[in-house]
Amino acid sequence: MIRLTRLNSHALTVNSDLIKFVENAPDTMLTLTNGEKIVVRESADEVVRKVIEFRRSVLAGLASALGDPNSALTGARSPEQDQHPNHSFEGHSRG
Repeated sequence: MIRLTRLNSHALTVNSDLIKFVENAPDTMLTLTNGEKIVVRESADEVVRKVIEFRRSVLAGLASALGDPNSALTGARSPEQDQHPNHSFEGHSRG
């Protein structure tokens, strides 16, 4: 989500995943994937910068979570898996 400003100075938060186009015509106009158009005070370059900044923060949070050994995202093993870490198929015939 990125914070922008409408022409009337009211703050607006936009889901950046829904932005299809950003145009300068002469004001900055966002076209969303549902066809809705929003005119904002920020320049097209600033909107793009905010989208990139937001996505970097999301990826940084994900990377941080993956580096945390207590995170559910690390693929931590359950206690049952830790008791039997090596599953052997020796002695089983393949059909």
